[in-house]
Amino acid sequence: MARCCSAFRAAVGLAVAGLLCLGSGVFLVVSLPAILEEQVVKNVRLDPSGMAFNMWKDLPVPFFFSVYLFEVLNPKEVLQGGKPVVTQRGPYVYREHREKTNITFHDNDTISFLEYRSFYFRPELSVGLESDYVVIPNILVSAAAVMLEGMPAGVQMLVSATFAAFGQGAFVNRTVGEILWGYDEPLIDFLNSIKPGLLPFKGKFGLFAEFNNSNTGLFTVYTGMKNISRVHMIDSWNGLKEVSYWNSDQCNMINGTSGQIWPPFMTPSSPVELYSPDACRSIKLNYSRSGDFKGIPTLRYVAPKNLFDNGTDYPPNEGFCPCRQSGIQNVSSCRLNAPVFMSHPHFLNADPELLETVDGLHPNEEKHGLFVDLHSLTGIPMNCSIKLQLNLFMKRVPGIWQTGSIKTVVLPLIWFSESGEIEGDVFTMYRTFMVTIPTVLNYAQYILVALGSLLLVTATLLGLRSKTLKDGPTEMRTQSATKFSNPGSGPGYKYRGPQVRAP
Repeated sequence: MARCCSAFRAAVGLAVAGLLCLGSGVFLVVSLPAILEEQVVKNVRLDPSGMAFNMWKDLPVPFFFSVYLFEVLNPKEVLQGGKPVVTQRGPYVYREHREKTNITFHDNDTISFLEYRSFYFRPELSVGLESDYVVIPNILVSAAAVMLEGMPAGVQMLVSATFAAFGQGAFVNRTVGEILWGYDEPLIDFLNSIKPGLLPFKGKFGLFAEFNNSNTGLFTVYTGMKNISRVHMIDSWNGLKEVSYWNSDQCNMINGTSGQIWPPFMTPSSPVELYSPDACRSIKLNYSRSGDFKGIPTLRYVAPKNLFDNGTDYPPNEGFCPCRQSGIQNVSSCRLNAPVFMSHPHFLNADPELLETVDGLHPNEEKHGLFVDLHSLTGIPMNCSIKLQLNLFMKRVPGIWQTGSIKTVVLPLIWFSESGEIEGDVFTMYRTFMVTIPTVLNYAQYILVALGSLLLVTATLLGLRSKTLKDGPTEMRTQSATKFSNPGSGPGYKYRGPQVRAP
């Protein structure tokens, strides 16, 4: 009887535990997706009272700006019509700090801001110093020569004489710091004194002279408070819905985000676009593959191979023309009409003709390809590297003596990479809340369902066993009673006939 009661109590206990586990598991299966979605939305939208807003305002991710320069090894031969031979110098690495200011919320679910960038040289990460001397084309002379090609001969000769008076040639030997961040150039002061505002420089001339401690324009993006699928998408840039640099509406469109965060809940078919003020255009990226970044599942997006194709090879790019070979884009319309072209580093994915006109280039997809690794659940980049190259169009202009006998060539000047990856405490916290906990809960829901089902089955079996134990003793008692009420039926009994009691 005691064993029967014990088994029954165990069965009841297991049944209760099984129902609790099964109920909890089913609850998680039903509600977990909604809980995760709510947490993602909460941590991605730009709510001024939320943690995501503070992280967006002061990005905790370290960004690095790496610059490689192409030194011309044979400038004298180039002036005589020889093929340029270049060698890559660098990288010269800078820590890039970004700070958002002038943050203003608007009634139409948008927020506007200016983002300032500042750069600090990191010699321990660099291959060389800012004091290194490098021979590169003289951008002022070469650009002016091409821009004056159609001018009267007298004007060309006057400009060429001015160059000579200021000691300007087709190539310069300057330090890395001067080339990038500017150096005093008396010629600029002289030209601006003749015609104020002729050149938008104030004494110093450098490729990034106006880049340091400057902003990238006024971005207005959606906060996602009303529609999470629009979060971080650009509403306008400098008050514009489209730019006017190019020759078609499609090429002038301002699409995507500012390149820092994308909307959440991404799939491989989700569009990934960004507007780059440095490139003066929107860039659409293509899904490449799924991957993993330190335990976080990611989707990798890369630049399409036809990004800088000319209009003949890729008609949608016709609006970026006038064009030359595929693989380079004419950006003179947003670079003061200077004959500057943009491309992938080392003319990656470009027309082979461009590589044939310059020696020393070695395109490599792994080293020179542009990519962004996004966490599909949140749209936050885990790792990214935006790589672009600036090139100068050079040619002989008879009226400009400094151009000598230079053959027509698109000569690489520099290529640069803006890269960053989430790390440290921020990465640990992000992985814990956005990956580890959801993964544990995802497994837990199925474990609870399986455990609950197992406990219920076990409880059922114990219940059946307790019933068997209860019925067993009853049957034995019935058999014993029958035995003693009919003693003649026992073993060893011998019939003796009828018994007569004596009177």
